[in-house]
Amino acid sequence: MPLEMEDPEGDDESRPGARSAPRGKWWRPAGKAGRIFLMLGAVTVLGGVTFLGITVRSFIERDARFRIAGAADIQATGLTEVSRADMLPVFGEDIGRNIFFVPLGERRKQLEQIPWVERATVMRVLPDQIRVSLVERQPVAFTRVGQQIGLVDADGVLLSMPAAAMARHHYSFPVITGIDPGDPAQSRQARMAVYERLMSELDSGGQHLSQQISEIDLTDPEDARVLMPEQGTDILAHFGQDHFLERYQRYKAHIAEWRQQYANLAAVDLRYDQQVVLQMASGKEASQPAPGASATQPAASGQTTTDGKPVPGTPAVAAKPQPAKKPAANSAAKSRAAHEKAERDKKKRAEQRHTAFNDSNNLPPEKIRTMG
Repeated sequence: MPLEMEDPEGDDESRPGARSAPRGKWWRPAGKAGRIFLMLGAVTVLGGVTFLGITVRSFIERDARFRIAGAADIQATGLTEVSRADMLPVFGEDIGRNIFFVPLGERRKQLEQIPWVERATVMRVLPDQIRVSLVERQPVAFTRVGQQIGLVDADGVLLSMPAAAMARHHYSFPVITGIDPGDPAQSRQARMAVYERLMSELDSGGQHLSQQISEIDLTDPEDARVLMPEQGTDILAHFGQDHFLERYQRYKAHIAEWRQQYANLAAVDLRYDQQVVLQMASGKEASQPAPGASATQPAASGQTTTDGKPVPGTPAVAAKPQPAKKPAANSAAKSRAAHEKAERDKKKRAEQRHTAFNDSNNLPPEKIRTMG
């Protein structure tokens, strides 16, 4: 049996099949000289990259080809109500500046501070231009603040426009009151959300019912008070903050009958499920009945229900005190006094006369309350 013996001269490595010692990886040299060489190489590469970066930066900063020469190098799209004169002051300090040192995010925020700008995009276009893209706000209603008429968008942002420009656009919107420029943005946005729901519900059936509305008071965001034009006069309808289409249909179903019976009808409160509240105009005309209807004297204060009892929390209805009359000199005077007394009693009874209406859904009769 042959014996394997070590070669004292070290010739085993040269023989076929002999195993070689494992070599280390190049980035982990075993010797000290190798590590020093690797470190010098890394420093050289890092220094070269740094030098190259500094050189490129210096070239970009000093090369005139990357400088914004003038306002003509600032291009903009989407300008309709916003003019270049409104937009260019935002970039005033960038004229002559290197294009790579224009703070695009800051410029975008500044552009969005312009009332008519809803969104803005700002981009660099090599070698020396800035490109701006604007999305402008879309008005959804007129606003009246004092004697000033303006526009407002769905977010409650007030927009100014000359009257001639409004005429050119042929806007057809209701007039909104109750949107105060001094109110917080969230408050104005909440009021406009009520307006958007109102208009959306009225137009949901494709009949464009919102076109019959002339003015909306949003002072109270929980009660949209709508001014409804009715044959030469306006009726104030309280629509609340929901169920707008249902309340509108109830109003239209009964308004002719209400106006016939109450000649001085001024407002209709539709916020209650089983009743409406009719409010009469104040003044002398309030006591005049509609042709063919029973005389109705609205109360100067307080409300009455169908059972003739005062509504809790309101003063009782009282007849207006009449001035004392001198004793009648003859029977004719006594007759006139008795007749006037009878008329006063008749009007007093008329104050407690009530009318019930059935709605289109065959609900129990709605109670109609009148108030002065």
